[in-house]
Amino acid sequence: MDSRFVSIAELAEAPSVAVVVDVMRAFTVAAWAFAQGAEKIVLAGSPDEALALKAGHPDRVALKDGPPAPGFDLVNSPGLLRSVDLGGRTVVQKTTAGTVGALAVKDASLVLCAGFVVAEATARVLRARECDGVTFVVTGEDGQADEDLACAEYIARRATGEGTDAAEFLHRAARSRAAAELTEGVRQGVHPDDVALCLEVDRFPFAMVATSEDSLMVLRPYAVPPPTDEDVI
Repeated sequence: MDSRFVSIAELAEAPSVAVVVDVMRAFTVAAWAFAQGAEKIVLAGSPDEALALKAGHPDRVALKDGPPAPGFDLVNSPGLLRSVDLGGRTVVQKTTAGTVGALAVKDASLVLCAGFVVAEATARVLRARECDGVTFVVTGEDGQADEDLACAEYIARRATGEGTDAAEFLHRAARSRAAAELTEGVRQGVHPDDVALCLEVDRFPFAMVATSEDSLMVLRPYAVPPPTDEDVI
């Protein structure tokens, strides 16, 4: 499998297969939303679009980066989200990097959104599809976010069947600028457990696939069959 690692700005055209990585915190939050019962997540391009998508739909839950804001129900924090019951509800998510990256590759034939919490499930989808080439979109810090790059590189190795220890990749992510900013309170809308939750490798058994539905980019959990002996590497 040929793997490319690019920033959002470097996406000259839609790739065939894209894995959009946002570890801290968009796609960790998305995975937690599904674990808390959400049916689907609509990825919004702007805060105004997110509020418009929620308007008229009282069952929808809108969340964004940063501090609480009028019209938004939640902030982009796995630590805060894990106590919320989202059973059967639609979440509208707008973040600075993750949702932007997913929308940038909306024309790809396969779009997976990922963080460490769904790394192995994501890699197994790529292995099952026998993808020749995969573009990993490193969303944070204009493609320089080491937590996202580390996660992308880890998934890429797992997808090729290469035995590799997650520890070195998690160590890089733990030392990233994003992790420091979350820990030190530089960013708002943060729970003290956020970094630890973002670094729980393979917390969830599903991958997350984004597809176009009625002109919207919609993220849903994708059940991955239990591993066979051949999958254990």
